[in-house]
Amino acid sequence: MSIPNLITLGRILLVPVMVWAIASGEMRIACLLFLAAGLSDAIDGFLAKRFNMTTELGAYLDPLADKTMIVSIYVSLGITGAIPRWLVILVVSRDIMIVGAIMLSWVIGRPVAVKPLLVSKLNTVAQIVFAGMLLASLGFNFHADFLLATLMALVAVLTLLSVGFYVAEWIRHMNSTEVES
Repeated sequence: MSIPNLITLGRILLVPVMVWAIASGEMRIACLLFLAAGLSDAIDGFLAKRFNMTTELGAYLDPLADKTMIVSIYVSLGITGAIPRWLVILVVSRDIMIVGAIMLSWVIGRPVAVKPLLVSKLNTVAQIVFAGMLLASLGFNFHADFLLATLMALVAVLTLLSVGFYVAEWIRHMNSTEVES
């Protein structure tokens, strides 16, 4: 177990604490934990690359930690009414569809290689920035309504584009005659 992997596990363990903070209305704590999670993500990535500490486990844990954090925050914010439920459904459904498609391709013997698309990376950045800005505005009582509305629209558009591109790629893969691994 490398130091970057331990940091990533710590980030995963922060998730229930952040959910508690959001559910309890402790948005300042939630925002600070979110910032700590972001900082730990940067630190574990830096350590892994800089000191050649990358591992196969880390390659799976890091995106799992990111997705667990994002989905949990969006669900928590949706339940508390801080963001519209349609956005929560969109964000969570995208991830479920992608994981489901990957699992289905494995089950039927046509495993698909998971390659993050540019639109997916942009989507993740938009989701993180929106969540961070929302938590900051709720926790520190500043109004950024126009910025938050713009970021929310960007998250929605990028999420839909990401789903579209992944579905198209998955259909292309499933209809191809070659088997990728």
